[in-house]
Amino acid sequence: MTGKAVVAPGVVLKNALKILTRPWMLTRLARLEADKLFFDLLHRNPGDGRAAGIRQLSVRITDRCNLRCHTCGQWGDKGFLRGAALRELTARELPPERYLALLDDLAAHGHRPTVYLWGGEPMLYRGSLDILEHATRLRMPAMIATNGTGLEGAAERITAMPMLLLQVSVDGHDAATHNAARPAAGKGDNFRAVREGLAAVNAEKARRKSKLPLTAALTTVSTANAQHLLDIYEAFRDSVDLFVFYLSWWIDEASAEAHDADFTRRFGFTPKLHRGWIGDWVNKDAKSLAEQLQELERRSAGPAAPAVNILPRLTAAGDLREYYGNHAATFGFDRCISIFRAVELDSDGGMSPCRDYHDYVVGNVRGATVTELWNNARYRAFRASLCKDGLMPVCTRCCGLMGY
Repeated sequence: MTGKAVVAPGVVLKNALKILTRPWMLTRLARLEADKLFFDLLHRNPGDGRAAGIRQLSVRITDRCNLRCHTCGQWGDKGFLRGAALRELTARELPPERYLALLDDLAAHGHRPTVYLWGGEPMLYRGSLDILEHATRLRMPAMIATNGTGLEGAAERITAMPMLLLQVSVDGHDAATHNAARPAAGKGDNFRAVREGLAAVNAEKARRKSKLPLTAALTTVSTANAQHLLDIYEAFRDSVDLFVFYLSWWIDEASAEAHDADFTRRFGFTPKLHRGWIGDWVNKDAKSLAEQLQELERRSAGPAAPAVNILPRLTAAGDLREYYGNHAATFGFDRCISIFRAVELDSDGGMSPCRDYHDYVVGNVRGATVTELWNNARYRAFRASLCKDGLMPVCTRCCGLMGY
């Protein structure tokens, strides 16, 4: 374990040729990965909190969502948005025009990061595709993570950009398993939306004779689907270019309390949002899970098989038992790199170093640009704290640490 989230070799080898029609995309991705591998050479004095180029702009474009996935820290069983008024969430969102201006400013200052939209459900936000299209025009690779809502109707625009990566959440191999893991807030069959959306995108790709966007099935391992990972692979292997299996981010009560104390000591106020990730959805059968993950890697090894990326890449039963049983275990991920390379924007314009635990806000892009806030005093103080005092208790199960 290197302590850096490196994309699985199969994912790179099997999909690099598909991106070659847009060599600027390949260049951006190569630089992003190189920054991870050579972080120490590029940051001689990270302790001062100053960062260099922005490689990724992650935007939680909206908090609104039409699903209530059990593993979600926002709308899940203990999510921090449970009970929030949708009208209020909508009213505080930034308008699309502001995001376009922010992208122009980034390009003017020499930053051409990958632009990644998520949520909530980003397809519920008016203007999400406009933002991704503008990013592509500026030669910033565009990516989105969606639950499939509205995907079928957006297929033509998505393939015309062309978007780099379309990630679609898949939590089951059939409608019963998938919909049980991510129940709708009202009526709806999300499994059907995923199926029909992917079919529409693939049909448009075939019509255009295009390899883009790359399509990924994004699965969070939970008690609902832990016995069906191979079934998910077989059910969607003809529909996507690659699979991503997250072992799931989670927090226990002890870690949450320790985080309260540590965060308050560092920054002078008590955080709240991390408690949305306390849950009992984690897998308990390490042996069965290890066998499936190892078999997934075996099945995906063939030249024609879709590649598999496991995050974090733990496939031994002992490691998995530790991952789900000991929240303090880091598996070599002993420092956060994403805070030096990735920007996290909240739906209301707040800019934070942390994607999942965004209590700490360095400013708001309603009245400032990303480039103006990127190395301001508050941002630098956060980075310096993690360099000096190490990770905070919740950091050990975070996509910024183990997934960036």
